[in-house]
Amino acid sequence: MASFFEILPVAMLTIVLVIKVYYILFALMTIVGGIMGYVKAKSSVSLAAGAISGVLLVVASFLLPRFPIRAYVIGLLVSVLLAGKFVPDYIHKKAIVPGGLMAILSVAGIVLTLLAWYGK
Repeated sequence: MASFFEILPVAMLTIVLVIKVYYILFALMTIVGGIMGYVKAKSSVSLAAGAISGVLLVVASFLLPRFPIRAYVIGLLVSVLLAGKFVPDYIHKKAIVPGGLMAILSVAGIVLTLLAWYGK
């Protein structure tokens, strides 16, 4: 069985670690945002979307070392879907929380994922 260092080039370890940590932090912020949406507006949709998005991002972070393409696809899909919701929401409402914060996190997720994916 190949070791972790044989699977990924050493130069990619840094970007993989950055993406892994980013996905976990993004997941936590997404889950917390979903809970806040539920508490503040009694929105079950916010709770479900935050939980599902957060869990998918955590899954992507754990898949990253062994299955990077699968992890990037999941991370990119979640980031694009969240950006599709929160970028227009922020443009329309100009509210920093949750629209602005989630828009920035989503766009950063897209950029980081694409840089890592195409930087191989």
